[in-house]
Amino acid sequence: MSTPAQDDHPNDAARIVAELDLEAKVALLSGADKWHLEGVPGAGLAPAMVADGPHGLRKMAGNQLSLGGSTPATCFPTAVTLAASWDPELLEDVGAALGREARAQGVDVVLGPGLNLKRHPAGGRNFEYLSEDPLLAGTLAAALVRGIQSEGVGACLKHLAANHQERFRMVVDTIVDERTLREMELTGFEIAVRTSRPWTVMSAYNRLNGTYCSDHRWLLSEVLREEWGFDGLVMSDWGGMNDRVAAIQAGCDLEMPGSNKALDREVLLAAEQGRIAEAEIDRCATRVVELLIRAAANRAGEAPADLDAHHALARRAAAAGTVLLTNDGTLPLGDGAAAGHLAVVGAFAATPRFQGAGSSQVVPTRLDDLRTAPTTRLRGRADVSYAPGYDAATGATTDQLLAEAVTQASSAGVAIVVVGLPGRYESEGFDREHLALPPGHTQLVEAVLATGTPTVVVLQNGAPVVLPWADRAAAIVEAYLGGQAGGSALADVLVGDAEPGGRLAESFPAAVSDLPAHANFPGHPKQVEHREGALIGYRFHDTASVPAAFPFGHGLSYTTFAIDELEVTGEGTERTVEVTVRNTGERAGSEVVQVYLRAERSVLWRPAKELKASAKVRLEAGEEQRVSLPLDRRAFRVYDVSTQAWVVEAGTYEVLVGRSSTDIAARTTIEVDSDDLVTPGTVPAGAIATDEEFAALLGHPVPTPDPVLPFHRNSPVSDLPETPLGTRVHTALLAAAHRRIEGSNDAAEASSRQMFEAVINEAPLRAITLLGGGKPPIRVIDAMLDVLNGRARDRLGELLAQLRR
Repeated sequence: MSTPAQDDHPNDAARIVAELDLEAKVALLSGADKWHLEGVPGAGLAPAMVADGPHGLRKMAGNQLSLGGSTPATCFPTAVTLAASWDPELLEDVGAALGREARAQGVDVVLGPGLNLKRHPAGGRNFEYLSEDPLLAGTLAAALVRGIQSEGVGACLKHLAANHQERFRMVVDTIVDERTLREMELTGFEIAVRTSRPWTVMSAYNRLNGTYCSDHRWLLSEVLREEWGFDGLVMSDWGGMNDRVAAIQAGCDLEMPGSNKALDREVLLAAEQGRIAEAEIDRCATRVVELLIRAAANRAGEAPADLDAHHALARRAAAAGTVLLTNDGTLPLGDGAAAGHLAVVGAFAATPRFQGAGSSQVVPTRLDDLRTAPTTRLRGRADVSYAPGYDAATGATTDQLLAEAVTQASSAGVAIVVVGLPGRYESEGFDREHLALPPGHTQLVEAVLATGTPTVVVLQNGAPVVLPWADRAAAIVEAYLGGQAGGSALADVLVGDAEPGGRLAESFPAAVSDLPAHANFPGHPKQVEHREGALIGYRFHDTASVPAAFPFGHGLSYTTFAIDELEVTGEGTERTVEVTVRNTGERAGSEVVQVYLRAERSVLWRPAKELKASAKVRLEAGEEQRVSLPLDRRAFRVYDVSTQAWVVEAGTYEVLVGRSSTDIAARTTIEVDSDDLVTPGTVPAGAIATDEEFAALLGHPVPTPDPVLPFHRNSPVSDLPETPLGTRVHTALLAAAHRRIEGSNDAAEASSRQMFEAVINEAPLRAITLLGGGKPPIRVIDAMLDVLNGRARDRLGELLAQLRR
């Protein structure tokens, strides 16, 4: 389907807006309800619908924010799994399937993909993001956007910017120096915006260097629109609107979800008082109408999606993102699997962890599992037995469960042990407290390893884990969160019907304490300081010579490859890297060719190497291919804070080509000429900047976190018990919230309850109104603040009654 260009209807949209009165224009700038934009009936424009959808559509029935009860849709592998494929073409195919299902269900904009960088492996939402590297994250996000929008459905890049943790995400201030911000987080967004032209972008909950992202003119207008050329709509994250007047002036066009126009009066009053120009309101309203026009042009006459074909695509994608971390030759199992007896152990084999917890949860159209799939595949060739080993929901085990697992494994030729992270261990809304597997899972692995049966450990998790037993397993398969077809895809990989096509898009540290980001994660509730700069993931491990347990880009194959005959051609910053890739094994397979650059000398601090290009190459046994990977100015540029410009530093660069950030197969050097002047910058002495060094990098003193008192709209609910009156309000708010949870579809799901508990306690007071459909009115919140801060205490009882409703 053809998609109208972003600028096809600006005159129509401006004309429609010009015919509206001020109140109607302002009404357009907040949602009609939880999932719809306001329409313009007089212009024949119906409301547009949005839905969560990073890895599958989550169209809600009715006007609710519940995590359950959505219309069934194909649940594709989550972003962490898709990213491990290193395959933009595959992600474009997945995006197109998402777009087709969105059209079939009447959804106009899919709220995804997410591409915040993985600053710390314990980030609770890391499963929903792509990589620790901005080039890989931006390239893959752009592929998903192109796929979605090829079907006439809009995509939404999120969350701009620096939303790297869940703890106090709606109030925390991310303090990061401009060079790090530009070269890391913003580079991924820039690549995606420039190369895929998304219809929409979502601002992040957090503050960025003191300003809420929804209010951040530098971020949303100067960088996103003026520098990168974005001409679509910017919406807030759900409940993430801080100051509607400041947001409109900054370029945040739409408050979501609809809050029953709770903040409209503030905008109208500001216009009346001259604090905001009507032209600024018109600009945002025009962007909303442009989106309505585009959605209407792509909405009619679409056929139902082919769900069988999408399930098959999900199966292929899951196998492509499965990473073989270690293998002593036990895999693939083949048709004579396990000498006639294969033991499958672990409750996740029967009740798979196939997606993350939180707002991205999809109701799948069907669900494959590893307990059933190998039995079907190996019927008549091997017996497949099963033991749960632990409770799927909690991860806990018992002596009886362990004994049953040991019995099954002891009599098997090979044991497949499936472990990972239950939803209560990783979810949107809270961060992980450690990188360990649940104790019950570790006990199970140890017990099966002790039998002496060759043991293949399969991991189902959304982020890195530490594996103290790794050197004793026959093989370790990182399946991540494989979506609804993940069970069949795993069986395909284990028996050798498909190759483990994945390579890590993130580093697995040996210990979380190794990481410089860990010293400031998650940080103070009101402030997190990125004192590690760009030293995240492989940029840290390879620069500081602190080996990762499994490095960025790592992944084994069932065949072998040679990469050689490196040649770099071209002049200046326009170069082509060429290598010959040979499949030297006995079966077909794929290799990911990774190109890194290292500046041999620089007046700036630089990591030991940085990824600058990659290509996934598929070869038959014995086949070879000459692979070309282009490098342009972006590959060599650095950000000069003093001149506020991207510059290229002249000098010698080493070009490294390999299979991971540490497995380098070929290298050479090139000379790059440049007339750009590069200003020397502060170079921290260690991996974590001191107060003085961090202040120099920021260009100003390190801020101090906001005080608790006096209370204000952005005070988190958890601050309220600081005073006796606040304690009473806190109790009333939590009681009302718990009543809502108990009455929802999410009450029985432990991870959902845990998420809601965290969100409620860490949310700013304004979010009570914004996420509650305008109830209680924002004036009630403001009146309560007056009481809490020592004014109008005689109204406490009346206000508490309103909060309890």
